[in-house]
Amino acid sequence: MANRTDPRARTVHGTNPQNLVEKILRAKIYQNIYWKEQCFGLTAETLVDKAMDLDHFGGTFGGNRKPTPFMCLILKMLQIQPEKEIVVEFIKNSDYKYVRLLGAFYLRLVGKPMDVYQYLEPLYNDYRKVRRKLDSGSYVLSHVDEFMRSFSHSTPVATLRCLAYLEGGRWKQQGSWS
Repeated sequence: MANRTDPRARTVHGTNPQNLVEKILRAKIYQNIYWKEQCFGLTAETLVDKAMDLDHFGGTFGGNRKPTPFMCLILKMLQIQPEKEIVVEFIKNSDYKYVRLLGAFYLRLVGKPMDVYQYLEPLYNDYRKVRRKLDSGSYVLSHVDEFMRSFSHSTPVATLRCLAYLEGGRWKQQGSWS
């Protein structure tokens, strides 16, 4: 089951959850040493330990676009589809900011609009500094709230483009919470 989606997994936005990551990026992740050594055989429970070891976030870097451990764990989460309660605990975890970012990014990819608003809107008030790995391989300081704002503008976050997202107030006005 190294590169296959859990057979019990539900489709997300009408497709296999792993297809939310572009095919080329998926192939690079599957060939990545971190994926082979650290992500093989992870379950929802053991994924927490790997998430706590993260010290930066980002998509791909370097000349041949190597995926970061953050991207590898996102793909693993798409593959095993942890329970919503586990993802919510990731997001509520204020001790480990990268665990929080991982949960937020995953929920943003697969969550329903109401869940996205309910669980991610409070993160706009998290101003802690985080390290972001740039395409060049260097690091830059960012903030959790900047990471969250990039979701709502449909800009690529960690080399993945999220579906369009309306700010919470606009969801309430339209009454479309499904």
